[in-house]
Amino acid sequence: MKTLGKIALVLVLLFLYVPIFVLIVFSFNETKSRAVFSGFTFDWYIKLFNNRIIIRSLINTLIISAAASIISTVLGTFAAVGISRMRKLPKKLILGATNIPIVNPEIVTGVSLMLLFVFFTARMHFEFGFATLLIAHITFDVPYVVLNVMPKLAQMDPNIYDAALDLGCSPIKAFRKVVMPQILPGVLSGFIMSFTYSLDDFVVSYFTSGPTTQTLPITIYSMTRRKVSPEINALSTILFLVVVIALLVRSGMFRVMEKRRNRQ
Repeated sequence: MKTLGKIALVLVLLFLYVPIFVLIVFSFNETKSRAVFSGFTFDWYIKLFNNRIIIRSLINTLIISAAASIISTVLGTFAAVGISRMRKLPKKLILGATNIPIVNPEIVTGVSLMLLFVFFTARMHFEFGFATLLIAHITFDVPYVVLNVMPKLAQMDPNIYDAALDLGCSPIKAFRKVVMPQILPGVLSGFIMSFTYSLDDFVVSYFTSGPTTQTLPITIYSMTRRKVSPEINALSTILFLVVVIALLVRSGMFRVMEKRRNRQ
């Protein structure tokens, strides 16, 4: 059974990562062929960074992802703290409502947000663009932050916060000095998850973006409808490396935090 399990694990890993490996290899291919590797070159990366449309979309995506992740992390953290102090029944109801955007199909979320924004544009001078994209990304990012912070709050002794208040701390100082260090790993996980989901999102962004603000997945989709260029391979390789680096940084930070806890 152990041998079969190892074989199954290897097959799953191959299924997941061989396509990415092929994509990375062919991002350095001299020709546009997706079947024959004819030679090594960096030309597609040079052309990628000279493509104004892709660079503009990349900048838009990074700004929206960073802004949405920061706002969602703040909102989600305070929401999780508030939910953790609720009674049992209201807590279950609120958590169930919070999880709806996670299990809800993205197309339903995208269409509903689009209709909401259309409602406001018909009554106010409100256009689809950066603001609608940011609001949409915050909408589906907040539940992931709550999902990551709640377990850390459940592990924390609730009397620590009250003890800090009894010892003279203000509520803000008690939260910053006592609660925040306890839930920081969950907050960081929520931030990183929010950032990666915003970076990757296509469906919701497609329905809530405007003509002047396009995210990178939408631009890639527009390019693939005409013809798949090796520039997309190069761009996908860079995005993959960014995600891998983010995961390595996250694991490194968690190790440092664990070592500090063990020392204390």
